[in-house]
Amino acid sequence: MLTDSEIISTLEMLQNEHLDVRTVTLGINLFDCAGSSLDRVRDKIYSKIAHLAQNLVPECDRIGQKYGIPVVNKRIAISPIAVVAAALSSSQQVEIAKTLNTVAQEVNVDFIGGFSALVQKGIARGDCALIEAIPHALAATERVCASVNVATTRAGINMDAVLLMGQIIKKAAGLTADKDGIGCAKLCVFANIPQDIPFMAGAYLGIGEADAVINLGVSGPGVVKKAIDRALEAKPDMDLGQISELIKKTAYKVTRVGELIGREVADSLKIPFGVVDLSLAPTPNVGDSVGEIFQSLGLLSIGVPGTTAALALLNDAVKKGGAFASSRVGGLSGAFIPVSEDLNISEAVRKGHLSLDKLEAITSVCSVGLDMVAIPGDTSEECISAIIADEMAIGVINNKTTATRLIPVPGKAAGENAFFGGLLGQSTIIPVNNGQGENLFIRHGGLIPAPIQSLTN
Repeated sequence: MLTDSEIISTLEMLQNEHLDVRTVTLGINLFDCAGSSLDRVRDKIYSKIAHLAQNLVPECDRIGQKYGIPVVNKRIAISPIAVVAAALSSSQQVEIAKTLNTVAQEVNVDFIGGFSALVQKGIARGDCALIEAIPHALAATERVCASVNVATTRAGINMDAVLLMGQIIKKAAGLTADKDGIGCAKLCVFANIPQDIPFMAGAYLGIGEADAVINLGVSGPGVVKKAIDRALEAKPDMDLGQISELIKKTAYKVTRVGELIGREVADSLKIPFGVVDLSLAPTPNVGDSVGEIFQSLGLLSIGVPGTTAALALLNDAVKKGGAFASSRVGGLSGAFIPVSEDLNISEAVRKGHLSLDKLEAITSVCSVGLDMVAIPGDTSEECISAIIADEMAIGVINNKTTATRLIPVPGKAAGENAFFGGLLGQSTIIPVNNGQGENLFIRHGGLIPAPIQSLTN
């Protein structure tokens, strides 16, 4: 049970500390829509999504108003289109993406994820068609998000897929050059992708999921920052163990609030409740920053020495508090470090406190990876692939999820600004080491074998 003071502090979170439910995501299984006729596949997909999602936004709004807790984003995640549309060509899969965008607009969701392929061991015909379609699909739509899983701890790293994704990212950037390569902001490359991510751009409905499911993403970086600030003001000599306990208790309260909303939405739609993703996901709003938490902990900025240790403390405490609050924890569940989506982190890049190398280092202890990182537009395909490969290796060796959302901004160089707008924010373009140099290692292709720790049976 919560004490009176804990109830009051939860109300304070709602009123002054940016507490919200960051996303309610409806997962929809589309495998029964598969076929070899474009028109039939497209019609089935449209009908099923429109039917199941027609009340999602109204119910989220109604329940949010009932409790005074806004549901900021309403989203849909679908089965991987590389499987659903495996019989279709690349150009036909672009048409599927347009259908997804149309139905997403009709039911008024922010994004629809699942234009996806899982190619950690090899690339099948449908996977190849989807990957080839990604640049055109993202350029032709506003709400469709794509993801490709190229590695797992069990399978190793598919370097052929990694090299291909470097090419796809460059092409997607070029096709959306008038918007600073925004197509790439809707594309994630993963290692160890979970089956139940509610957060975009990586959301899709995994093969082991139900026919339809409600997954919830809570957030609350502003809540965590304010809790630390209040505690240190009252007791400046708190040690890191005590601060960890404070973050854990805060994460518990945030998770309980979020699960209350998620379960009521699921009940009202008569759809099973899935998981709560505990991730601290920032926005470009002042006071809703993961980066500011590092300053509350005593660091000059995210990126300076001590950052990795601070992030490890933060991530662990958030997971422990959330896991105690709910038995349905899933997705990514930790701290996001999306550069352009967090004003404080973007500013750290501008001031030179946070480099690409340091970002890569801290992904060893955070949830996502190199997220929303704007890089020079002339960065070569091979260099982009090499950055992806490094990040995949961190995930595979550490048996954790990692990903990249890299945006080579056409026509712009390091130190210039990229503007994506809305939730995607803006960022200083970060320098890339050896962006133009040859990389013969990446060209070898093939499969980097699974590490010995994959043999767990």
